[in-house]
Amino acid sequence: MHTVATILEGKGSRAVHHVAPQATVFEAVEKMASVKIGAVLVLDQGRPVGIFSERDLLTRVILERRDPATTRVGDVMSEEIACVDLGTPTEEAMAIMTERRCRHLPVVDGESLVGLVSIGDLVRHTSQDQEFEIRMLTHYINGKYPG
Repeated sequence: MHTVATILEGKGSRAVHHVAPQATVFEAVEKMASVKIGAVLVLDQGRPVGIFSERDLLTRVILERRDPATTRVGDVMSEEIACVDLGTPTEEAMAIMTERRCRHLPVVDGESLVGLVSIGDLVRHTSQDQEFEIRMLTHYINGKYPG
């Protein structure tokens, strides 16, 4: 059984892109665009207090006709965030995302924030596992299985 730690190891970088609640929406979007990500964690004194995503931009800024240059991220972020720890099984992380209808999960180790996984990270990992399993079953069926 694979865990969230496996996903983070596969990503290489554990960098968590973040902004402060006082940052403007424009500043957050600039950061997201510069590193080609769909969400930034919102940290207040190093503690996660929310997440700001493309969905928040569309529904809470654009549709409400707010000015991105003056609107603070803290006013439009999603506040109820679910966190997982390094030992969380990947299937459980996917279930949390499905149930909570979210696309990103902060990863903690005790009190420390150690990474962020996206639904894309989890799907990619699951797909690689399935490809490996199919390859092994094909080798077994064709008599090439090493066991």
